[in-house]
Amino acid sequence: MDPSEHDGNGASEALPPPPPVPPNVTPIKAVTEPEVKKVFRAPMARRGFGTRGNKVPILTNHFKVNVNNVDGHFFHYSVALFYEDGRPVDGKGVGRKVLDRVHDTYDSELAGKDFAYDGEKSLFTVGSLPRNKLEFTVVLEDVTSSRNNGNSSPGGHGSPNESDKKRMRRPYQSKTFKVEISFAAKIPMQAIANALRGQESENSMEAFRVLDIILRQHAAKQGCLLVRQSFFHNDPKNFADVGGGVLGCRGFHSSFRTTQSGLSLNIDVSTTMIIQPGPIADFLCANQNVRDPFTVDWAKAKRTLKNLRITTSPTNQEFKITGLSEKPCREQLFTLKQKSKDGDFEPVEVTVYDYFVKHRNIDLRYSADLPCINVGKPKRPTYFPVELCSLVSLQRYTKALSTFQRSSLVEKSRQKPQERMSVLSNALKINNYDAEPMLRSCGISINSNFTQVEGRVLPPPKLKVANGDDLFTRNGRWNFNNKKFVNACKIERWAVVNFSARCDVRGLIRDLMKVGESKGITVEEPFDVFEESQQFRRAPPLVRVDKMFEDVQSKLPGPPKFLLCLLPERKNCDLYGPWKRKNLSDFGVVTQCLAPMRVNDQYLTNLLLKINAKLGGLNSMLAGEISPSIPVVSKSPTLILGMDVSHGSPGQSDIPSIAAVVSSRQWPSISRYRACVRTQSPKLEMIDSLYKRVSDTEDDGIMRELLVDFYTSSGKRKPDQIIIFRDGVSESQFNQVLNIELNQIIEACKFLDEKWNPKFVVIVAQKNHHTKFFLPTSPDNVQPGTIIDNKVCHPRNYDFYLCAHAGMIGTTRPTHYHVLLDEVGFSPDDLQELVHSLSYVYQRSTTAISVVAPICYAHLAATQLGQWMKFEDASETSSSHNGTGPAAAPPVPLMPKLQESVRNSMFFC
Repeated sequence: MDPSEHDGNGASEALPPPPPVPPNVTPIKAVTEPEVKKVFRAPMARRGFGTRGNKVPILTNHFKVNVNNVDGHFFHYSVALFYEDGRPVDGKGVGRKVLDRVHDTYDSELAGKDFAYDGEKSLFTVGSLPRNKLEFTVVLEDVTSSRNNGNSSPGGHGSPNESDKKRMRRPYQSKTFKVEISFAAKIPMQAIANALRGQESENSMEAFRVLDIILRQHAAKQGCLLVRQSFFHNDPKNFADVGGGVLGCRGFHSSFRTTQSGLSLNIDVSTTMIIQPGPIADFLCANQNVRDPFTVDWAKAKRTLKNLRITTSPTNQEFKITGLSEKPCREQLFTLKQKSKDGDFEPVEVTVYDYFVKHRNIDLRYSADLPCINVGKPKRPTYFPVELCSLVSLQRYTKALSTFQRSSLVEKSRQKPQERMSVLSNALKINNYDAEPMLRSCGISINSNFTQVEGRVLPPPKLKVANGDDLFTRNGRWNFNNKKFVNACKIERWAVVNFSARCDVRGLIRDLMKVGESKGITVEEPFDVFEESQQFRRAPPLVRVDKMFEDVQSKLPGPPKFLLCLLPERKNCDLYGPWKRKNLSDFGVVTQCLAPMRVNDQYLTNLLLKINAKLGGLNSMLAGEISPSIPVVSKSPTLILGMDVSHGSPGQSDIPSIAAVVSSRQWPSISRYRACVRTQSPKLEMIDSLYKRVSDTEDDGIMRELLVDFYTSSGKRKPDQIIIFRDGVSESQFNQVLNIELNQIIEACKFLDEKWNPKFVVIVAQKNHHTKFFLPTSPDNVQPGTIIDNKVCHPRNYDFYLCAHAGMIGTTRPTHYHVLLDEVGFSPDDLQELVHSLSYVYQRSTTAISVVAPICYAHLAATQLGQWMKFEDASETSSSHNGTGPAAAPPVPLMPKLQESVRNSMFFC
């Protein structure tokens, strides 16, 4: 804002007078709106336990923890670190070294106390330190902190001869730090016991934070990489190459959890991505998939390498990469001060190559014509030839993985249940938590047996296909052999487009017609097959899509109802996003893409599952939808929502997040859905466009669109009940879902009809947790339909774990459902059965899925429209490089709207 517009206290300058009132207008008196009293909602308490299903004993990776010292207190102290000259220490990573030194040097001043330090600004002890404020001075030799805080500098190359030392004149050899430790707060350990009785408080959250910090510190002392509550040892046995210079590194997650049966330690196997350690040249060749360092794209390499840590040979010192030299090694000059005959120092210009080869006698095999690695400051570069630099181990890789890296990672990191159990038992032994002095002083001991709980296996819901036939499910799976889709559509007014995929297109169409007929789908002859012309095959994706569409439009008599699109490669084909966008957003045409590699009848049946759903058909339905008998839901109009927000990978901070909400339609069906997708600010977890009042009569939010569709598709009925499934929020955000998102949804309802008061149910589904289940008597995964709502569940809140799907590979990851609100009054059995049934209505596969279908559909819709946006940011320059920094956040690009004709379809299937 221009400072001239305001005076100091924020009052505006004098405003212009209001316009005169026209003679024929009587001014309306402004009425202040009555203030709506905001209710604060907290997650509800458990209403009871489910009883349906066959009981089975189950082991879980929670280990019982005993806490003996409940009368003590944790004392929280703030830590401030300064250099000798009083500048605060900014670099991360040096803190732990400094505090370890404090602990060793000033044992008596600390009254012999151990402490837990979080590596940054907080330190905790059991019982108080002798004084409320303590100041220490420590000296560390050769600080190049584990993350190099940018104040260290290259010294002593080999023999630090006089001229080298003078040339350096940098105080790197040892550093003095001042440490201030001052009292901040006192946390009663009693809070832990209270939390176990379901009374959570600020204190109990803090007490658990302290316990988790103790675990992290325990791992840090063993030289592990810490990622939140997971830690990774530097052991090549744990590394798996996933391609592109990236390794999957296997480690462990461990955290304390409050459960119905007391405190437990949850330990699980965890994997993170790290950069391949070793020579930089090897990493770059792997990363860019090139044969030798001479074909590396160095502009790209500069972005990849920035801020990575290296050691340089022969001195084995550690630095952080700040950039590359402008010129190759044999041309890049720097100033070297050399002793002349009369003993003075004269600055001489030397190339980096000559300095290392002639002055230091180091043989350089291939660096002469490559850029140098810069580890200096912007004004004072320090160069090293590429071949003397090696990447340090355990550096996280935070960019998004490619499809191929991801599938390689999954393949290499999965473990069968039994293997996982033995690895976890072993982890408990290796970690040797009993020897951790801080845990001892809390009186904490950890049982080494897996906790046993009682699970129940729910019977699968009954499914129906055409002609009232039953579809038999076995072990969470079924098939359509000799069965017809319950509601088969007709594929008419359609065409095939082929983006130069090699295949027998006519044969494909013939087979599709044959398989379609067996499933009850009439497939008419396509109008035409459009082959991409030779001249465009090398053109950019957007051009290829536009040209193909021009061709289709010029030859078809009218707009097609459906287009089958053949793509040349299987995964992440760069035509996919622009093609979908063109069809759905510009023309309103339903489309199905495929890469015709191994096409057989099974493949075509799966393809038809998707096509049928997109064109408005249904493949199978719950028997309870046909003769409405689903508890509670079939009795009065019920809208089911699935909500999800997907973000860019951690390495991309400026990609908009994408919010998707899918909603059921045509009540009493719970198998048909439509989606609404919007962009929002990067990394914003709460959906901010559920209700968007633009004027007194207009709401441009997501909810209005969905509510109006439910009303028109369900025989002009408003929903009496709205069941919300929300994905991907952590426990710390439950209150926001209940108070921010739900309020927006209620406002959208009130905006449509002030007198309408639907009842709400809010359920959060979590998949990225670390609780796993095992069968005590079998090497297999738990059966589909296994539900657990006792012992390892929350002491007060209403949560349960469900494995609805058959875990075919690796160890099943159960979905953790948290019921935050239930105004409808479901019994635990009915609610659990509804959640289980919603895992059986997913139209894309013939299996039960691991999380309710509406959430899966929300993922699919967000992912697909995310592919459209990819081309938005590829075509425009990225906003993060124009030097404005984070203060000037770029406006979020709007998501293109879907055409009316496909807006209500299951286009995301």
